[in-house]
Amino acid sequence: MTIRFAAATIHTTGEDVDDHSVSSESESDYAEEDNNFEDWVSDQAQNQSCRSLFEDRAFPSAAAARAHDKDVHNFDLRTISAKLELDLHQRIRLINFIRKHAPTPEDIGNLTGAETFFSSDEYLIPQIEDDPLLQLEMDDWSDDEELSNTDQRPAPPADLPSALRQMQLLERKLARAHRDMAEYRSLVGQQFDAGRFAEIINEPSPSSAGPSPRDDDTHYFSSYCENDIHAVMIQDKVRTSTYASFILTNPILFRDAVVLDVGCGTGILSLLAAKSGAKHVYAVDASDIAEKAEQIVKANGLENVITVIRGKVEEITLPDDVEHVDIIISEWMGYALLYESMLDSVLQARDRFLKPEGGVMAPSQCRIMFGLCEGSEILKERIGFWSDVYGFDLSVMANDVYEEAIVDVVGPESLASEPYLLKDLHLKDITTRQLDFTSQFTLVSTTPKRTKIHAFVLYFDTFFTTTGEPVSPEVPVRVAKEGDVTLAEVWPVGGKAPPQRRASTGPGLKQKEDKRVTSFSTGPCSQPTHWKQTIFLLRDPIHAEDGTIVTGSFYCKKSATNSRELDVEIHYSVRQNAETTAVGETVVQIYKVR
Repeated sequence: MTIRFAAATIHTTGEDVDDHSVSSESESDYAEEDNNFEDWVSDQAQNQSCRSLFEDRAFPSAAAARAHDKDVHNFDLRTISAKLELDLHQRIRLINFIRKHAPTPEDIGNLTGAETFFSSDEYLIPQIEDDPLLQLEMDDWSDDEELSNTDQRPAPPADLPSALRQMQLLERKLARAHRDMAEYRSLVGQQFDAGRFAEIINEPSPSSAGPSPRDDDTHYFSSYCENDIHAVMIQDKVRTSTYASFILTNPILFRDAVVLDVGCGTGILSLLAAKSGAKHVYAVDASDIAEKAEQIVKANGLENVITVIRGKVEEITLPDDVEHVDIIISEWMGYALLYESMLDSVLQARDRFLKPEGGVMAPSQCRIMFGLCEGSEILKERIGFWSDVYGFDLSVMANDVYEEAIVDVVGPESLASEPYLLKDLHLKDITTRQLDFTSQFTLVSTTPKRTKIHAFVLYFDTFFTTTGEPVSPEVPVRVAKEGDVTLAEVWPVGGKAPPQRRASTGPGLKQKEDKRVTSFSTGPCSQPTHWKQTIFLLRDPIHAEDGTIVTGSFYCKKSATNSRELDVEIHYSVRQNAETTAVGETVVQIYKVR
């Protein structure tokens, strides 16, 4: 679900904020009888497994999770709620905010209660289905050891009038809970599809019988069965020639090596590895293209060197009792680098098959770069176009464009800042958990005159080394220009034989290979690739001049509805220049990459 945030001013301590204090009527008038309702609530929420707010660790009950957070992280929900005078909905927003963004306990301790998320309807949507912490009232956050950690229960009523009185109190409590839930539904319904929200909260728990698990793979793998997608990738000269250059110009690395090609497609990388002297290549693909890859291998007389395996790399075993490989090569990158989540499979292949010492990942490193983009042409094509179509206003069609990342090519002249490194991925040791990430950024405008910035732009740079070690930040990425002849240097083009070089075998060759870095960029300054760039249009342009500073946070995670897609959230604010201390309002926009 894509949500749009209006620009909101960040209040500072001392500013006037609305009083959201919780009524204490039930605490003062019915303190004694509240224990009965607490027991009723505990049957519903306290006995459910509950995750800590600050660790990926589950506890048998909400009480145990709260106690852990208090003892280990020095954080108490009841104390912070009382300190900030939070009402029911603000408490819910606080819990969901912590679940979503994983701040530190110190960050939460510094809240003032005036932060914008306390009034944002986005944080009324549970981050964890049936979260026990959302089902508890303030009374259930008590730290009274006598009530929460013993098996004592209030004595049963002595007579019928007492029993009736306790029943009336419980009914009033229950009615109040229903009113709170009705108000909660109403608030959520103002921003979201209320019907869908009702379906969500009424869905059976995971332990109940329900629909089959979601399948994010079938469409993904079937999309790689057709010729067109492989033609586009192979005809991307920046992509294919860089892989070919790395494989064919590092003969010592590939000679007599056992290679695993993950997501082999047509098998082009496997063919190159075989040509470079690999002892054996295992080419793995889960789509039907594997059948054609096998035919291609036979057509090139390499069936004794290349074995094509049809299946998911997470599930296959290598034949001939092979346990480890020397090199894993894969072209796994998607739009915005992480779209399609193929890197998850490559990392699992690494953990299962790459030899622990001396194994090489190719590519070995990728960097996600981020910058300001003037973007007026993209704005005109994607937004302005709809304003006048043969004299008709179709601008309603542009309403959702701001919620979708745009994959397109922008020229170098559209860049309005130096690129900023958002995420540096070292394939040797990065984990799948680290692929959902948050990064702070600072962008400084380089526009010579006052300009409207209509977008952020994201792209990635890719590096290959023969050692698999990270590349020094001082090593620049190779930026391919129109007319570069890298492709012609590594294989025949236009029917002509490639340049013939005498094979080098001297003792210094390996040292040269170890120092060699092969790379390519998908940025606006490079010859365009099939990945293009990923553009995030801004609803309200940034008015920038030379030296204008844009700071913020970039959140990226797999989509909850399709793990092959990405959810991106960008928070940013603008300062006119380094000498200015005043920072503008914080703006939040949310995008889908799909």
